[in-house]
Amino acid sequence: MSNLELALLSFPVLLVLIFLRMPIGLAMLVCGFVGNWLVLGRPTPILAQLKSLTFTTFSSYSLSIIPLFLLMGQFAAKGGMSQSLFGAANAWLGHRKGGVAMAAIGACAGFGAICGSSIATAATMGKVALPELKRYGYDGGLATGTLAAGGTLGILIPPSVILVIYAILTEQNIAKLFLAAFIPGLLAMIGYMITIAIYVRLKPNSGGTRAKASRGERLRLTRDVWPVLIVFLLVVFGIYFGWFTPTEGAAVGAAGTGLIAFLNGGLTREALSESFVETAVSTAMIFFIILGAGVYNSFLALSQLPQESAAWVVGQGLSPWLVMTIILLTYLIFGCVMDSLSMILLTVPIFFPIVTGLDFGLPPDEFAIWFGILILIVVEVGLITPPVGLNLFVINSMAKDVPMIRTFQGAAPFVAADIVRTIILTMFPAITLVMVRWLY
Repeated sequence: MSNLELALLSFPVLLVLIFLRMPIGLAMLVCGFVGNWLVLGRPTPILAQLKSLTFTTFSSYSLSIIPLFLLMGQFAAKGGMSQSLFGAANAWLGHRKGGVAMAAIGACAGFGAICGSSIATAATMGKVALPELKRYGYDGGLATGTLAAGGTLGILIPPSVILVIYAILTEQNIAKLFLAAFIPGLLAMIGYMITIAIYVRLKPNSGGTRAKASRGERLRLTRDVWPVLIVFLLVVFGIYFGWFTPTEGAAVGAAGTGLIAFLNGGLTREALSESFVETAVSTAMIFFIILGAGVYNSFLALSQLPQESAAWVVGQGLSPWLVMTIILLTYLIFGCVMDSLSMILLTVPIFFPIVTGLDFGLPPDEFAIWFGILILIVVEVGLITPPVGLNLFVINSMAKDVPMIRTFQGAAPFVAADIVRTIILTMFPAITLVMVRWLY
């Protein structure tokens, strides 16, 4: 068996291991270790590589941004910022038809601006918004589907852990990627709100409204979210304008949210300890997946699969847009069985060399940014598609009275909205790149 055939065979083996409930990081580590052993004929080189790869992975300065953004999200959750965001959004939108669900989407977008994790956004906002949605008579499927979809804004609206990983894999500018994600993130929020508006008109009994808030109440609740907005603007624009590096920006954001949480009385000694522990656990999980992907990708590179795949696609003379469509559809399919981080780490080293060899009429740096945002969007869809839509399971676990099938059905309209948005951003790259071109 040739090295190329061995690499191709490793994909179904990897999927089988995942279906057998082996942790994804460990599955990639095992496949990569065995693959390297078979290609080189002895285990000594991969054992030596494991020693150096483990150190370089875990001591990477670029990756230090991940625990800082995760800690920022933990402080935001402990400091009651999610309640402030939902309260303000509900005061402005709750009286409209489907308004409480729209407010949940708006709050998810706001929380996503200070938390780079979709699962954390979904879990945190679920605790805050789910009781309110039930209180106003929202259908269980619509309520859970709304919060699962809103949680995906956690990785789309910067800062985003997934974009950090993509930037490292493709050697792109993190600040430019964050900037490029801003408009697609706003489009996602607006698209979800439009989806809710259509849904509640097609099914009038699926959701209720709350009494219209007074002007004074709106202003008071809006004032409560100013600290969140200040931290977001300081972090994002500080990175954009070069006041500090992305890692320094993450540290500033974590310190800022920690200070706000402390002033709000939410950051007790126990909450601080919990924040550090939960951040450490999440970071360890992410870093182990990165390590496993590094070993697996070294095996793929040794087998020449990425290079051979790129050469084969170019040699077929296929339209670049057809290739892009196939890649995006592949991500949608992978999203049904894999988590977002694993997909990025597994596929980008293969797909990126393929698409960079094709002509999409964009300079290489702009193309890499545009491609990264498209990948982020389709990976985000995987978080709300069965059978392994992690956000669906997170939200459904909080709504014990809602059958899982109803949560799947409630998320379906949001998946449709995501697909429409993906098509628009694919057809019109300038939408994604306009802010990058404007500020750089």
